This record gives sequence, structure tokens and C-alpha cells, in this order.
Amino acid sequence: MSEASKSNSDQQEPGCQLYLITPPKIDDVPAFLTVLEAALSAAPVACLQIRLKDLEDSALVQAAKPICELAQRLGTVVILNDRPDLVDQVGADGVHVGQEDMDYLSSRELLGGDAIIGVTCHNSKQLAFEAAGAGADYVAFGAFFETTTKEPKTRAELEILSWWQHAMETPVVAIGGIMPDNAKAVIKAGADFIAVSSGVWDWPAGAAASVRSLSSLCQDFSPL
Repeated sequence: MSEASKSNSDQQEPGCQLYLITPPKIDDVPAFLTVLEAALSAAPVACLQIRLKDLEDSALVQAAKPICELAQRLGTVVILNDRPDLVDQVGADGVHVGQEDMDYLSSRELLGGDAIIGVTCHNSKQLAFEAAGAGADYVAFGAFFETTTKEPKTRAELEILSWWQHAMETPVVAIGGIMPDNAKAVIKAGADFIAVSSGVWDWPAGAAASVRSLSSLCQDFSPL
């Protein structure tokens, strides 16, 4: 994911990239690994966030480790949701923290300078400014569409992506209800990453087909 950070280097900046999020509940991890491998092999996927809810710590680590190992073997960066204290046990590359989780600075102190840390900013420019100013590797705005994965606290408008692109260098992730039939709007608005969960795992044609479609949209409509 660090390769997607905006910089002043001579290399061409990448366009929008895929940021997958696991289902919040995985009953059969080996079966999910088969689907995950097909999805990650279908087209380039920059990042996978492991977001498993309502598990004891030991069960979370046990489920997340093989997911993390598979994704990293296929060249995908792995982010653990909410739990900076378990990143090392899982073997993840970093953590995504919400406004009600451990704060960015405490997470950075715990994980060190090499870890990737992203911050949920809902629809707040102020929260995003604070996170970016503190050193977050990316900020996340949303939800942009209705989503069945979780109950969104806020709805965000597409203009916040365009505004952020012109105002700041820190990469921005668009999240919330994104799927192949509506992703073009957030890509064109300026998202550096589109975060997708049910739009991949529940896509009627299958997860791999969704990833291929989303990847094609990223290539065709990134405003770069």
C-alpha cells in the first residue's frame, strides 16, 4: 500500500486501486481461503483488510493468520481492523482504526514507524486533516452508498473526494456500499482506493468476476 502513496518522485502515480475487506464473519476459513485466492489472483489488489467481528482474541488470530499469509504471498498488503494490539500476532502489515478505537498516535507508538495505519474519518474534513497531520498513511471517507456490511454512522458526498485530492497529499480510501455497478462515480471523484466487501463476496457472478470488473473500472476511470 505504501507504493500507492502520493509522492513527488519521477514515477507516475498509480491510479485508483482495490482495497478489499473480508466479510465480518467467516464460518469456514479454509473454504474462504479458496475464494480469496481466486479473488486476489483475478486482478491486482493493493490491500486486504481483515475485519472479523465478535471473536475472542485467540479465535481472531487463528482465523486471521492464514488469511494474512495467503494475501501476502500473493503480493497484497494486509491491514487488521480495529486491533493494533494483535497486528504482530496476525502478521499483518498494519491496522485500520476508527474514531472509537485506539487513536492514531497510540497505535503508531505501539506498532512503530514501518506499520501502515489508516484512519476512519467518516464525512469529516476536520478529522481527516487531523489524521493526515498526525502522520496517518491514509484517511477513509464514507459511507458513499447504502451498505449491508455494517450500519454506517455517516453518509459522505462524492465532492469530499475531489476536494481532498486538490487539498492534500495523503491517500484517500472511499468506503461504503461500493460495488461494480456504482464504483465508477467514486473512482472518477478522486478515490485513491475503493474499499469493497459485500460488493465482492456477495457479487452474483462471483468474487473473482467482481475483482476483475472493479480493476477494469479503476484502470479506465482513474482521474490521472
